[in-house]
Amino acid sequence: MNTHYSVEVENLTRLFGDFVAVDRISFQVHDREIFGFLGANGAGKTTTIKMLCGLLLPTSGKGYIEGLDIYTQTQKIKQNLGYMSQKFSLYEDLTVSENLEFYGGIYGLNRSDFLAARERAVTSIGLGELLDKLTRDIPLGWKQKLALSCAILHNPKILFLDEPTGGVDPISRRQFWSLIYDLAEAGTTVFVTTHYMDEAEYCHCLAIMHDGSIRTIGSPQELKQRYLQKSIEDVFVELVKQ
Repeated sequence: MNTHYSVEVENLTRLFGDFVAVDRISFQVHDREIFGFLGANGAGKTTTIKMLCGLLLPTSGKGYIEGLDIYTQTQKIKQNLGYMSQKFSLYEDLTVSENLEFYGGIYGLNRSDFLAARERAVTSIGLGELLDKLTRDIPLGWKQKLALSCAILHNPKILFLDEPTGGVDPISRRQFWSLIYDLAEAGTTVFVTTHYMDEAEYCHCLAIMHDGSIRTIGSPQELKQRYLQKSIEDVFVELVKQ
């Protein structure tokens, strides 16, 4: 890891009326790091990602993506990131190839860049035999891989994955995490939210979030040593019951 941060957040806060969805959180994400947010539904994970991606304005605090201000430089930020939401943003009545082409258009890729990006997706993720199939007809695990392919077509510096493996079978989840590691090794910073304890162990650095605040942060191994627990699940239970 170098000393450059892909993400820097200081006292980031988001209120919805009187409800504090995100409560003065601070953290940094290194380049090429797989950074995880672990927490139950309602912990504030998705709200945080939406603020960082320029989809939701913070109430207060500071945030920077690749050095760009999340208040004033949202358009530039969007050009530097890929985003895969909890509900895969795919068009079921389009083929796999047409979905890729649609997202290539959204990202403003010219024809040659799109074809090169599609070829990368086909070879690295294995979509080749599915290109002409309707998206509604492919298995959930492949829809997940297609959504990932769409999110990285423009070769973003940082990739946000919001609960990307929800509802997917364990084998597909492991395959998906193998793809995440490949992306990080190739130079992409990956920011992932999850409520699966086993997935949290795969992250280089992990923040445990509960009721809108970050309870602790560190590598999975550091956290287990710090709290004298054998697993991240035990660490999580220890922190949440406090």
